[in-house]
Amino acid sequence: QEQLVQSGGGSVQPGGSLTLSCETSAYTHRSVAWFRQASGKEREHVASVQAYSGTTDYNDSVKGRFTISRDSPKTTLYLQMNDLKPDDSAMYYCAAALSGFVSRPLRATSYPVWGSGSQVTVSS
Repeated sequence: QEQLVQSGGGSVQPGGSLTLSCETSAYTHRSVAWFRQASGKEREHVASVQAYSGTTDYNDSVKGRFTISRDSPKTTLYLQMNDLKPDDSAMYYCAAALSGFVSRPLRATSYPVWGSGSQVTVSS
């Protein structure tokens, strides 16, 4: 089964920053996303970008604090996380779709290829 390679994550104090990376060289023309899952909670959409248009979507709870981006060759997907809060603590996953457009970018089922996860812990 295909799996994306993630890096980054770790522990940080509230107000701190972290950057997550995801190798997507095999998926340069596909839409990609970041999801997260906190202990005891369902997996939720964090941010996504449509490959065909560059349109981004963000979870309301991270707007203005998180930024999803890809490098020019679209080989690496990033999630820059600023002003982190304890509620941001979760396992973060990158995901790739099968095409450059997904009709429901906020749904985990739109992305069949996943990374193994990166733990982010925000605490004082």
